[in-house]
Amino acid sequence: MKHWRINSSLILIIIFSAVILGRLIFIQVIKNQYWRALAQGQQKFFLFLQGERGEIFFQDRTNLAINQKSDFVYISPGEIEDLRGVADTLSTILNLDKGSISEKIQKNSFYEVIKKKLSQQELENLKKINLAGVYLGQEEARFYPFGALASQATGFLGGDGNGQYGIEGFYNEILQGKDKMLEKEMGPAGYFGVNESANPFEKGSDIVLTLDYNIQFMAEKLLKKAKEDLEIEEGEIVVINPNSGKILALAIFPTFNPNQYSEVADLEVFQNSSIQKVFEPGSVFKPITMAAALDQGKVTPQTTFVDTGTVKIGKYTISNYDNRIWGKRTMIEVLERSINTGAVFVEQQMGNDIFMDYINRFGFFEPTGIDLQGEVCSSNKEFKTGHEINFATAAFGQGIEMTSLQLVRAISVIANGGKLVKPYIVDKILENGKIVETQPKIQNPSVISQSAASQVTMMMVNVVENGYGKAAGIPGYYIAGKTGTAQISWSALRIKKAGYSDKTVQSFVGFAPALDPQFLILIKLYNPMAKTAEYSAAPIFKEIAKYIIDYWQIPPDHE
Repeated sequence: MKHWRINSSLILIIIFSAVILGRLIFIQVIKNQYWRALAQGQQKFFLFLQGERGEIFFQDRTNLAINQKSDFVYISPGEIEDLRGVADTLSTILNLDKGSISEKIQKNSFYEVIKKKLSQQELENLKKINLAGVYLGQEEARFYPFGALASQATGFLGGDGNGQYGIEGFYNEILQGKDKMLEKEMGPAGYFGVNESANPFEKGSDIVLTLDYNIQFMAEKLLKKAKEDLEIEEGEIVVINPNSGKILALAIFPTFNPNQYSEVADLEVFQNSSIQKVFEPGSVFKPITMAAALDQGKVTPQTTFVDTGTVKIGKYTISNYDNRIWGKRTMIEVLERSINTGAVFVEQQMGNDIFMDYINRFGFFEPTGIDLQGEVCSSNKEFKTGHEINFATAAFGQGIEMTSLQLVRAISVIANGGKLVKPYIVDKILENGKIVETQPKIQNPSVISQSAASQVTMMMVNVVENGYGKAAGIPGYYIAGKTGTAQISWSALRIKKAGYSDKTVQSFVGFAPALDPQFLILIKLYNPMAKTAEYSAAPIFKEIAKYIIDYWQIPPDHE
Protein backbone atom coordinates (compact mmCIF):
# COMPACT_ATOMS: atom_id res chain seq x y z
CA MET A 1 0.00 0.00 0.00
CA LYS A 2 3.02 2.15 0.09
CA HIS A 3 2.43 3.11 -3.54
CA TRP A 4 -1.25 3.96 -3.13
CA ARG A 5 -0.65 7.63 -3.79
CA ILE A 6 1.15 6.92 -7.03
CA ASN A 7 -1.51 4.43 -8.06
CA SER A 8 -4.29 6.84 -7.19
CA SER A 9 -2.67 9.59 -9.22
CA LEU A 10 -2.24 7.21 -12.13
CA ILE A 11 -5.88 6.13 -11.95
CA LEU A 12 -7.01 9.75 -11.86
CA ILE A 13 -4.84 10.54 -14.89
CA ILE A 14 -6.27 7.56 -16.75
CA ILE A 15 -9.84 8.56 -15.88
CA PHE A 16 -9.19 12.19 -16.81
CA SER A 17 -7.57 11.13 -20.10
CA ALA A 18 -10.47 8.83 -20.82
CA VAL A 19 -12.92 11.69 -20.26
CA ILE A 20 -10.93 13.98 -22.58
CA LEU A 21 -10.60 11.23 -25.17
CA GLY A 22 -14.30 10.50 -24.95
CA ARG A 23 -15.09 14.16 -25.35
CA LEU A 24 -12.81 14.40 -28.39
CA ILE A 25 -14.44 11.33 -29.93
CA PHE A 26 -17.86 12.86 -29.25
CA ILE A 27 -16.89 16.19 -30.85
CA GLN A 28 -14.72 14.98 -33.72
CA VAL A 29 -16.52 11.78 -34.66
CA ILE A 30 -20.07 11.67 -33.36
CA LYS A 31 -20.75 15.44 -33.70
CA ASN A 32 -18.28 15.99 -36.54
CA GLN A 33 -20.80 17.37 -39.06
CA TYR A 34 -22.32 19.76 -36.54
CA TRP A 35 -19.04 21.35 -35.47
CA ARG A 36 -17.71 21.42 -39.04
CA ALA A 37 -20.81 23.30 -40.18
CA LEU A 38 -20.51 25.69 -37.23
CA ALA A 39 -16.86 26.44 -38.09
CA GLN A 40 -17.65 26.93 -41.76
CA GLY A 41 -20.49 29.22 -40.86
CA GLN A 42 -18.02 31.41 -38.98
CA GLN A 43 -15.30 31.28 -41.63
CA LYS A 44 -17.13 30.95 -44.95
CA PHE A 45 -19.84 32.77 -46.83
CA PHE A 46 -21.18 32.58 -50.38
CA LEU A 47 -21.73 35.17 -53.10
CA PHE A 48 -24.08 34.53 -55.99
CA LEU A 49 -22.91 36.32 -59.12
CA GLN A 50 -24.29 36.05 -62.63
CA GLY A 51 -22.36 34.70 -65.57
CA GLU A 52 -21.23 36.97 -68.36
CA ARG A 53 -24.08 38.71 -70.20
CA GLY A 54 -24.61 37.96 -73.86
CA GLU A 55 -23.44 40.61 -76.30
CA ILE A 56 -25.48 42.54 -78.88
CA PHE A 57 -24.34 43.04 -82.48
CA PHE A 58 -25.36 44.98 -85.56
CA GLN A 59 -26.29 42.97 -88.64
CA ASP A 60 -22.63 42.85 -89.77
CA ARG A 61 -21.50 41.57 -86.33
CA THR A 62 -20.14 44.95 -85.25
CA ASN A 63 -20.38 45.13 -81.45
CA LEU A 64 -23.19 47.29 -80.12
CA ALA A 65 -23.15 46.14 -76.48
CA ILE A 66 -20.18 44.29 -74.97
CA ASN A 67 -18.80 43.33 -71.56
CA GLN A 68 -15.73 44.87 -69.96
CA LYS A 69 -13.96 44.44 -66.65
CA SER A 70 -14.99 47.05 -64.11
CA ASP A 71 -13.29 47.82 -60.79
CA PHE A 72 -15.21 48.15 -57.52
CA VAL A 73 -14.40 48.62 -53.85
CA TYR A 74 -15.90 46.59 -51.02
CA ILE A 75 -15.40 46.18 -47.30
CA SER A 76 -15.45 43.50 -44.62
CA PRO A 77 -17.06 45.38 -41.71
CA GLY A 78 -15.82 42.93 -39.09
CA GLU A 79 -12.18 43.75 -39.90
CA ILE A 80 -12.55 47.52 -39.62
CA GLU A 81 -11.43 49.04 -36.31
CA ASP A 82 -11.25 52.76 -37.13
CA LEU A 83 -14.86 53.18 -38.27
CA ARG A 84 -14.80 56.97 -38.50
CA GLY A 85 -11.41 57.14 -40.21
CA VAL A 86 -12.33 54.60 -42.91
CA ALA A 87 -15.65 56.35 -43.56
CA ASP A 88 -13.88 59.74 -43.90
CA THR A 89 -11.22 58.39 -46.25
CA LEU A 90 -13.61 56.51 -48.54
CA SER A 91 -16.04 59.43 -48.61
CA THR A 92 -13.28 61.79 -49.77
CA ILE A 93 -11.81 59.47 -52.41
CA LEU A 94 -15.11 58.24 -53.83
CA ASN A 95 -17.15 61.45 -53.42
CA LEU A 96 -19.84 59.55 -51.55
CA ASP A 97 -22.01 60.45 -48.59
CA LYS A 98 -20.13 59.67 -45.39
CA GLY A 99 -23.32 58.58 -43.62
CA SER A 100 -24.17 55.86 -46.14
CA ILE A 101 -20.63 54.46 -45.86
CA SER A 102 -20.84 54.46 -42.05
CA GLU A 103 -24.10 52.50 -42.20
CA LYS A 104 -22.43 49.76 -44.23
CA ILE A 105 -19.38 49.66 -41.96
CA GLN A 106 -21.61 49.06 -38.94
CA LYS A 107 -23.46 46.16 -40.53
CA ASN A 108 -22.99 42.65 -39.16
CA SER A 109 -21.76 41.12 -42.42
CA PHE A 110 -18.63 39.93 -44.18
CA TYR A 111 -19.14 41.77 -47.47
CA GLU A 112 -20.52 45.20 -48.41
CA VAL A 113 -20.02 46.88 -51.78
CA ILE A 114 -19.17 50.58 -51.42
CA LYS A 115 -18.95 51.66 -55.07
CA LYS A 116 -18.94 50.07 -58.51
CA LYS A 117 -17.46 51.31 -61.80
CA LEU A 118 -14.52 53.12 -60.26
CA SER A 119 -12.81 55.78 -62.32
CA GLN A 120 -9.10 55.39 -63.03
CA GLN A 121 -8.31 58.19 -60.56
CA GLU A 122 -10.45 56.60 -57.82
CA LEU A 123 -8.77 53.26 -58.42
CA GLU A 124 -5.27 54.75 -58.18
CA ASN A 125 -6.12 56.65 -55.00
CA LEU A 126 -7.53 53.52 -53.36
CA LYS A 127 -4.41 51.54 -54.25
CA LYS A 128 -2.31 54.09 -52.36
CA ILE A 129 -4.08 53.59 -49.05
CA ASN A 130 -3.77 50.55 -46.79
CA LEU A 131 -6.90 50.23 -44.70
CA ALA A 132 -7.80 47.00 -42.93
CA GLY A 133 -11.05 45.59 -44.23
CA VAL A 134 -11.08 47.61 -47.48
CA TYR A 135 -10.61 45.63 -50.70
CA LEU A 136 -10.71 46.07 -54.47
CA GLY A 137 -12.46 43.70 -56.84
CA GLN A 138 -13.38 43.34 -60.51
CA GLU A 139 -16.62 42.41 -62.22
CA GLU A 140 -18.14 42.38 -65.68
CA ALA A 141 -19.71 45.70 -66.73
CA ARG A 142 -21.79 46.62 -69.78
CA PHE A 143 -20.18 48.93 -72.34
CA TYR A 144 -21.68 50.46 -75.48
CA PRO A 145 -18.81 51.22 -77.91
CA PHE A 146 -20.86 53.58 -80.12
CA GLY A 147 -22.36 55.57 -77.27
CA ALA A 148 -25.70 57.08 -78.28
CA LEU A 149 -25.99 55.23 -81.61
CA ALA A 150 -29.24 53.19 -81.65
CA SER A 151 -29.57 53.72 -77.90
CA GLN A 152 -33.39 53.67 -77.78
CA ALA A 153 -33.40 50.43 -79.77
CA THR A 154 -30.72 48.86 -77.57
CA GLY A 155 -31.75 50.12 -74.13
CA PHE A 156 -29.24 49.71 -71.30
CA LEU A 157 -28.25 47.49 -68.39
CA GLY A 158 -29.49 48.92 -65.10
CA GLY A 159 -27.61 48.97 -61.83
CA ASP A 160 -29.59 45.97 -60.59
CA GLY A 161 -28.19 43.84 -63.40
CA ASN A 162 -31.45 43.80 -65.38
CA GLY A 163 -31.95 45.18 -68.87
CA GLN A 164 -34.02 48.32 -69.25
CA TYR A 165 -35.86 49.36 -72.44
CA GLY A 166 -35.27 48.12 -75.97
CA ILE A 167 -33.41 44.89 -76.66
CA GLU A 168 -31.76 44.82 -73.23
CA GLY A 169 -35.18 44.83 -71.59
CA PHE A 170 -37.16 42.61 -73.97
CA TYR A 171 -34.48 39.88 -74.19
CA ASN A 172 -33.17 40.25 -70.63
CA GLU A 173 -33.61 36.58 -69.68
CA ILE A 174 -31.92 35.37 -72.87
CA LEU A 175 -28.99 37.80 -72.55
CA GLN A 176 -28.55 37.19 -68.82
CA GLY A 177 -25.84 34.72 -67.79
CA LYS A 178 -26.59 31.93 -65.35
CA ASP A 179 -25.82 32.34 -61.64
CA LYS A 180 -22.36 31.52 -60.32
CA MET A 181 -21.72 30.75 -56.65
CA LEU A 182 -18.44 32.05 -55.20
CA GLU A 183 -17.31 30.49 -51.92
CA LYS A 184 -15.24 32.91 -49.85
CA GLU A 185 -13.54 32.30 -46.51
CA MET A 186 -11.51 34.15 -43.92
CA GLY A 187 -7.84 33.21 -43.75
CA PRO A 188 -5.66 33.22 -40.58
CA ALA A 189 -4.77 36.87 -41.13
CA GLY A 190 -8.37 37.83 -41.73
CA TYR A 191 -8.04 38.14 -45.51
CA PHE A 192 -10.44 36.61 -47.98
CA GLY A 193 -9.68 33.42 -49.83
CA VAL A 194 -11.75 32.43 -52.84
CA ASN A 195 -12.93 29.11 -54.14
CA GLU A 196 -14.35 29.64 -57.63
CA SER A 197 -14.53 26.02 -58.67
CA ALA A 198 -17.90 25.45 -57.07
CA ASN A 199 -19.88 26.45 -60.14
CA PRO A 200 -18.48 27.68 -63.48
CA PHE A 201 -19.84 30.73 -65.31
CA GLU A 202 -22.42 30.15 -68.06
CA LYS A 203 -22.60 33.04 -70.50
CA GLY A 204 -25.91 34.40 -71.76
CA SER A 205 -26.88 34.19 -75.43
CA ASP A 206 -25.53 36.69 -77.97
CA ILE A 207 -28.01 38.59 -80.15
CA VAL A 208 -27.51 39.78 -83.73
CA LEU A 209 -29.86 42.61 -84.74
CA THR A 210 -31.39 43.34 -88.13
CA LEU A 211 -30.10 46.92 -87.86
CA ASP A 212 -27.61 47.94 -90.53
CA TYR A 213 -24.83 49.99 -88.92
CA ASN A 214 -24.32 52.27 -91.94
CA ILE A 215 -28.01 53.02 -92.49
CA GLN A 216 -28.56 53.58 -88.75
CA PHE A 217 -25.59 55.95 -88.63
CA MET A 218 -26.82 57.93 -91.65
CA ALA A 219 -30.37 58.15 -90.25
CA GLU A 220 -29.16 59.56 -86.93
CA LYS A 221 -26.83 61.95 -88.73
CA LEU A 222 -29.77 63.33 -90.75
CA LEU A 223 -31.86 63.80 -87.60
CA LYS A 224 -29.05 65.80 -85.98
CA LYS A 225 -28.86 67.91 -89.14
CA ALA A 226 -32.65 68.42 -89.00
CA LYS A 227 -32.21 69.75 -85.47
CA GLU A 228 -29.70 72.30 -86.75
CA ASP A 229 -31.51 73.26 -89.97
CA LEU A 230 -35.18 72.90 -88.99
CA GLU A 231 -34.99 73.20 -85.19
CA ILE A 232 -37.03 70.04 -84.69
CA GLU A 233 -38.04 69.21 -81.12
CA GLU A 234 -38.08 65.46 -81.80
CA GLY A 235 -37.62 63.24 -84.82
CA GLU A 236 -37.68 59.65 -86.08
CA ILE A 237 -36.45 57.74 -89.10
CA VAL A 238 -37.60 54.15 -89.53
CA VAL A 239 -36.23 51.99 -92.36
CA ILE A 240 -37.78 48.57 -92.96
CA ASN A 241 -37.83 45.81 -95.56
CA PRO A 242 -41.56 45.91 -96.41
CA ASN A 243 -41.57 42.32 -97.67
CA SER A 244 -40.19 40.69 -94.51
CA GLY A 245 -40.69 43.24 -91.73
CA LYS A 246 -36.95 43.38 -91.02
CA ILE A 247 -36.02 46.70 -89.34
CA LEU A 248 -32.90 48.19 -90.95
CA ALA A 249 -32.76 51.43 -88.95
CA LEU A 250 -34.65 52.79 -85.97
CA ALA A 251 -33.32 56.29 -85.33
CA ILE A 252 -34.72 58.58 -82.64
CA PHE A 253 -33.89 62.19 -81.71
CA PRO A 254 -33.06 63.27 -79.06
CA THR A 255 -30.97 60.33 -77.95
CA PHE A 256 -28.80 59.43 -74.93
CA ASN A 257 -25.56 57.66 -74.07
CA PRO A 258 -26.35 54.32 -72.37
CA ASN A 259 -22.88 54.33 -70.79
CA GLN A 260 -24.05 57.35 -68.77
CA TYR A 261 -27.76 56.63 -68.41
CA SER A 262 -27.72 57.60 -64.72
CA GLU A 263 -26.84 61.17 -65.71
CA VAL A 264 -29.97 61.61 -67.86
CA ALA A 265 -32.31 64.19 -66.32
CA ASP A 266 -35.39 63.66 -68.52
CA LEU A 267 -36.30 59.97 -68.30
CA GLU A 268 -38.65 60.35 -71.28
CA VAL A 269 -35.60 60.31 -73.56
CA PHE A 270 -35.23 56.59 -72.79
CA GLN A 271 -38.50 55.92 -74.62
CA ASN A 272 -38.46 54.64 -78.17
CA SER A 273 -41.02 57.03 -79.61
CA SER A 274 -41.56 54.83 -82.70
CA ILE A 275 -43.30 52.25 -80.51
CA GLN A 276 -44.00 54.08 -77.24
CA LYS A 277 -45.73 57.27 -78.41
CA VAL A 278 -48.90 57.65 -80.45
CA PHE A 279 -49.68 60.48 -82.87
CA GLU A 280 -52.20 61.59 -85.46
CA PRO A 281 -50.43 60.98 -88.79
CA GLY A 282 -52.23 63.39 -91.10
CA SER A 283 -52.09 62.97 -94.88
CA VAL A 284 -49.61 60.07 -94.89
CA PHE A 285 -52.69 58.06 -93.90
CA LYS A 286 -54.58 58.91 -97.12
CA PRO A 287 -53.07 56.00 -99.10
CA ILE A 288 -54.67 53.63 -96.54
CA THR A 289 -58.11 55.16 -97.13
CA MET A 290 -57.58 55.01 -100.89
CA ALA A 291 -56.35 51.38 -100.76
CA ALA A 292 -59.47 50.27 -98.89
CA ALA A 293 -61.83 51.93 -101.40
CA LEU A 294 -59.91 50.56 -104.39
CA ASP A 295 -59.95 47.08 -102.89
CA GLN A 296 -63.74 47.31 -102.48
CA GLY A 297 -64.14 48.63 -106.03
CA LYS A 298 -65.84 51.78 -104.74
CA VAL A 299 -63.46 54.04 -106.68
CA THR A 300 -60.81 53.73 -109.39
CA PRO A 301 -57.75 55.94 -109.88
CA GLN A 302 -59.73 57.82 -112.57
CA THR A 303 -62.89 58.33 -110.50
CA THR A 304 -63.65 62.07 -110.24
CA PHE A 305 -65.29 64.28 -107.68
CA VAL A 306 -65.89 68.03 -107.54
CA ASP A 307 -64.16 69.87 -104.72
CA THR A 308 -65.82 73.06 -103.47
CA GLY A 309 -63.14 73.63 -100.84
CA THR A 310 -65.22 72.38 -97.90
CA VAL A 311 -67.48 69.55 -96.84
CA LYS A 312 -70.14 69.78 -94.14
CA ILE A 313 -70.48 66.97 -91.57
CA GLY A 314 -73.30 67.89 -89.24
CA LYS A 315 -72.27 71.07 -87.44
CA TYR A 316 -68.63 70.67 -88.53
CA THR A 317 -66.94 72.04 -91.65
CA ILE A 318 -63.87 70.31 -93.10
CA SER A 319 -61.55 72.37 -95.29
CA ASN A 320 -58.51 71.70 -97.45
CA TYR A 321 -55.02 72.81 -96.52
CA ASP A 322 -54.65 76.56 -97.03
CA ASN A 323 -58.39 76.70 -97.83
CA ARG A 324 -57.70 75.66 -101.42
CA ILE A 325 -60.54 74.89 -103.86
CA TRP A 326 -59.55 72.27 -106.44
CA GLY A 327 -62.70 71.82 -108.53
CA LYS A 328 -63.11 68.58 -110.51
CA ARG A 329 -60.30 66.13 -109.68
CA THR A 330 -59.47 62.43 -110.09
CA MET A 331 -58.50 60.11 -107.24
CA ILE A 332 -54.92 60.27 -108.53
CA GLU A 333 -54.99 64.02 -107.98
CA VAL A 334 -56.55 63.59 -104.52
CA LEU A 335 -53.26 61.99 -103.44
CA GLU A 336 -51.05 64.23 -105.59
CA ARG A 337 -52.54 67.42 -104.12
CA SER A 338 -53.39 65.86 -100.74
CA ILE A 339 -57.01 67.01 -100.89
CA ASN A 340 -58.77 66.52 -97.54
CA THR A 341 -62.28 66.75 -98.98
CA GLY A 342 -61.29 64.14 -101.57
CA ALA A 343 -60.28 61.71 -98.80
CA VAL A 344 -63.66 62.30 -97.11
CA PHE A 345 -65.37 61.58 -100.46
CA VAL A 346 -63.48 58.27 -100.73
CA GLU A 347 -64.47 57.22 -97.20
CA GLN A 348 -68.10 58.04 -97.90
CA GLN A 349 -68.11 55.81 -100.98
CA MET A 350 -67.18 52.86 -98.74
CA GLY A 351 -69.32 53.62 -95.71
CA ASN A 352 -68.22 53.73 -92.09
CA ASP A 353 -68.45 50.01 -91.33
CA ILE A 354 -66.26 48.99 -94.26
CA PHE A 355 -63.77 51.76 -93.48
CA MET A 356 -63.56 50.62 -89.85
CA ASP A 357 -63.02 47.03 -90.97
CA TYR A 358 -60.07 48.01 -93.16
CA ILE A 359 -58.49 50.08 -90.43
CA ASN A 360 -58.62 46.93 -88.32
CA ARG A 361 -57.19 44.83 -91.18
CA PHE A 362 -54.27 47.22 -91.56
CA GLY A 363 -53.43 46.60 -87.90
CA PHE A 364 -54.18 49.96 -86.30
CA PHE A 365 -56.15 48.48 -83.41
CA GLU A 366 -53.38 46.16 -82.19
CA PRO A 367 -49.65 46.49 -81.42
CA THR A 368 -47.20 45.31 -84.07
CA GLY A 369 -45.66 42.73 -81.73
CA ILE A 370 -42.11 43.90 -82.41
CA ASP A 371 -39.48 42.39 -80.11
CA LEU A 372 -38.73 45.59 -78.17
CA GLN A 373 -39.73 46.44 -74.62
CA GLY A 374 -42.67 48.71 -73.89
CA GLU A 375 -44.68 48.85 -77.12
CA VAL A 376 -47.97 50.74 -76.73
CA CYS A 377 -51.14 50.84 -78.80
CA SER A 378 -53.87 53.50 -78.75
CA SER A 379 -57.36 52.31 -77.93
CA ASN A 380 -58.69 55.01 -80.32
CA LYS A 381 -61.62 55.33 -77.95
CA GLU A 382 -62.84 58.62 -79.41
CA PHE A 383 -62.67 57.39 -83.00
CA LYS A 384 -64.54 54.20 -82.13
CA THR A 385 -67.51 56.13 -80.77
CA GLY A 386 -68.73 56.02 -84.37
CA HIS A 387 -69.62 59.67 -84.91
CA GLU A 388 -69.75 60.69 -88.56
CA ILE A 389 -67.20 63.47 -88.06
CA ASN A 390 -64.70 60.98 -86.62
CA PHE A 391 -64.80 58.83 -89.75
CA ALA A 392 -64.52 61.90 -91.97
CA THR A 393 -61.42 63.29 -90.27
CA ALA A 394 -59.82 59.84 -89.93
CA ALA A 395 -59.99 59.55 -93.74
CA PHE A 396 -57.21 62.14 -93.93
CA GLY A 397 -55.37 61.06 -90.78
CA GLN A 398 -56.72 63.36 -88.07
CA GLY A 399 -58.63 62.10 -85.04
CA ILE A 400 -57.10 58.62 -85.31
CA GLU A 401 -53.98 57.65 -83.34
CA MET A 402 -51.18 55.19 -84.02
CA THR A 403 -47.49 54.61 -83.44
CA SER A 404 -44.93 55.24 -86.16
CA LEU A 405 -44.30 51.51 -86.47
CA GLN A 406 -48.00 50.77 -86.91
CA LEU A 407 -48.02 53.25 -89.79
CA VAL A 408 -44.88 51.70 -91.31
CA ARG A 409 -46.40 48.23 -91.07
CA ALA A 410 -49.61 49.44 -92.78
CA ILE A 411 -47.82 51.20 -95.67
CA SER A 412 -45.73 48.03 -96.11
CA VAL A 413 -48.99 46.28 -97.05
CA ILE A 414 -49.20 48.53 -100.12
CA ALA A 415 -45.51 48.03 -100.93
CA ASN A 416 -45.50 44.22 -100.68
CA GLY A 417 -48.73 43.53 -102.55
CA GLY A 418 -51.25 43.14 -99.72
CA LYS A 419 -49.60 41.31 -96.78
CA LEU A 420 -49.47 42.49 -93.17
CA VAL A 421 -46.01 41.49 -91.92
CA LYS A 422 -44.72 41.56 -88.36
CA PRO A 423 -41.82 43.99 -87.84
CA TYR A 424 -38.80 42.48 -86.08
CA ILE A 425 -35.38 43.68 -84.99
CA VAL A 426 -33.52 40.51 -83.90
CA ASP A 427 -32.07 38.50 -86.76
CA LYS A 428 -30.25 35.72 -84.89
CA ILE A 429 -29.79 34.40 -81.35
CA LEU A 430 -26.50 32.61 -80.69
CA GLU A 431 -27.09 30.14 -77.87
CA ASN A 432 -24.47 27.59 -76.77
CA GLY A 433 -22.96 27.42 -80.23
CA LYS A 434 -26.37 27.08 -81.91
CA ILE A 435 -27.78 29.75 -84.23
CA VAL A 436 -31.49 30.44 -83.98
CA GLU A 437 -32.59 32.58 -86.93
CA THR A 438 -35.73 34.72 -86.95
CA GLN A 439 -38.24 33.84 -89.63
CA PRO A 440 -40.47 36.58 -91.12
CA LYS A 441 -44.06 36.27 -89.96
CA ILE A 442 -47.13 37.22 -92.00
CA GLN A 443 -49.90 38.41 -89.69
CA ASN A 444 -52.52 38.75 -92.46
CA PRO A 445 -51.80 37.43 -95.98
CA SER A 446 -54.59 39.33 -97.74
CA VAL A 447 -55.34 42.76 -96.32
CA ILE A 448 -55.95 44.09 -99.84
CA SER A 449 -55.61 42.56 -103.29
CA GLN A 450 -52.45 42.69 -105.37
CA SER A 451 -54.36 44.81 -107.89
CA ALA A 452 -55.40 47.40 -105.29
CA ALA A 453 -51.84 47.55 -103.92
CA SER A 454 -50.43 48.13 -107.42
CA GLN A 455 -52.96 50.89 -108.12
CA VAL A 456 -52.16 52.76 -104.90
CA THR A 457 -48.44 52.32 -105.57
CA MET A 458 -48.74 54.03 -108.97
CA MET A 459 -50.82 56.80 -107.42
CA MET A 460 -48.07 57.33 -104.82
CA VAL A 461 -45.50 57.42 -107.63
CA ASN A 462 -47.54 60.26 -109.11
CA VAL A 463 -47.31 62.10 -105.78
CA VAL A 464 -43.52 62.13 -106.16
CA GLU A 465 -43.52 62.74 -109.92
CA ASN A 466 -46.23 65.42 -110.10
CA GLY A 467 -47.45 66.30 -106.60
CA TYR A 468 -46.23 67.60 -103.26
CA GLY A 469 -43.63 64.83 -102.95
CA LYS A 470 -41.32 66.08 -105.73
CA ALA A 471 -38.55 66.87 -103.27
CA ALA A 472 -38.28 63.12 -102.57
CA GLY A 473 -37.64 62.19 -106.21
CA ILE A 474 -34.41 60.47 -107.31
CA PRO A 475 -33.50 60.57 -111.03
CA GLY A 476 -33.66 57.13 -112.63
CA TYR A 477 -35.91 55.59 -109.96
CA TYR A 478 -39.65 55.36 -109.43
CA ILE A 479 -40.32 56.42 -105.84
CA ALA A 480 -43.73 55.86 -104.23
CA GLY A 481 -44.42 58.30 -101.44
CA LYS A 482 -46.79 60.56 -99.55
CA THR A 483 -46.36 63.73 -97.50
CA GLY A 484 -48.21 64.47 -94.28
CA THR A 485 -48.53 67.61 -92.17
CA ALA A 486 -50.73 66.99 -89.14
CA GLN A 487 -51.73 69.43 -86.45
CA ILE A 488 -50.98 68.34 -82.89
CA SER A 489 -53.98 68.31 -80.57
CA TRP A 490 -53.88 70.18 -77.28
CA SER A 491 -54.54 66.91 -75.46
CA ALA A 492 -51.40 65.38 -77.02
CA LEU A 493 -49.50 68.31 -75.52
CA ARG A 494 -51.07 67.44 -72.14
CA ILE A 495 -53.10 70.62 -72.14
CA LYS A 496 -56.76 70.34 -71.17
CA LYS A 497 -58.18 72.15 -74.15
CA ALA A 498 -60.30 71.06 -77.11
CA GLY A 499 -59.04 71.29 -80.68
CA TYR A 500 -55.58 71.61 -82.18
CA SER A 501 -52.49 73.72 -81.54
CA ASP A 502 -50.29 75.46 -84.12
CA LYS A 503 -47.61 72.78 -83.71
CA THR A 504 -47.32 70.12 -86.41
CA VAL A 505 -45.93 66.67 -87.06
CA GLN A 506 -44.49 66.68 -90.57
CA SER A 507 -43.79 63.32 -92.17
CA PHE A 508 -43.02 61.51 -95.38
CA VAL A 509 -43.44 57.81 -96.03
CA GLY A 510 -42.19 56.13 -99.18
CA PHE A 511 -40.66 53.02 -100.71
CA ALA A 512 -38.28 52.25 -103.55
CA PRO A 513 -37.85 51.06 -106.18
CA ALA A 514 -41.62 51.44 -106.40
CA LEU A 515 -42.14 48.45 -108.73
CA ASP A 516 -39.83 46.17 -106.73
CA PRO A 517 -39.61 47.65 -103.21
CA GLN A 518 -36.45 46.81 -101.28
CA PHE A 519 -36.83 49.35 -98.52
CA LEU A 520 -39.49 51.58 -96.99
CA ILE A 521 -38.71 54.74 -95.03
CA LEU A 522 -40.73 56.88 -92.64
CA ILE A 523 -39.43 60.37 -91.83
CA LYS A 524 -41.25 61.99 -88.90
CA LEU A 525 -40.36 65.46 -87.60
CA TYR A 526 -41.94 67.05 -84.53
CA ASN A 527 -42.69 70.75 -85.07
CA PRO A 528 -39.99 71.66 -87.61
CA MET A 529 -39.52 75.27 -88.71
CA ALA A 530 -41.02 74.61 -92.14
CA LYS A 531 -44.44 75.22 -93.63
CA THR A 532 -45.21 71.62 -94.63
CA ALA A 533 -43.58 68.19 -95.00
CA GLU A 534 -42.92 69.03 -98.65
CA TYR A 535 -40.10 71.27 -97.44
CA SER A 536 -38.95 69.33 -94.37
CA ALA A 537 -39.47 65.55 -94.39
CA ALA A 538 -39.46 64.91 -98.17
CA PRO A 539 -35.89 66.21 -98.77
CA ILE A 540 -34.60 64.10 -95.87
CA PHE A 541 -36.28 61.04 -97.39
CA LYS A 542 -34.44 61.72 -100.64
CA GLU A 543 -31.07 61.91 -98.86
CA ILE A 544 -31.35 58.61 -97.02
CA ALA A 545 -33.08 56.81 -99.92
CA LYS A 546 -30.28 57.92 -102.29
CA TYR A 547 -27.73 56.75 -99.72
CA ILE A 548 -29.31 53.27 -99.53
CA ILE A 549 -29.60 52.99 -103.31
CA ASP A 550 -25.89 53.79 -103.71
CA TYR A 551 -24.91 51.63 -100.72
CA TRP A 552 -26.79 48.60 -102.07
CA GLN A 553 -25.96 49.43 -105.70
CA ILE A 554 -29.58 49.18 -106.81
CA PRO A 555 -29.75 49.67 -110.60
CA PRO A 556 -32.05 52.40 -112.05
CA ASP A 557 -35.48 51.28 -113.25
CA HIS A 558 -35.88 53.96 -115.94
CA GLU A 559 -33.89 56.62 -117.77
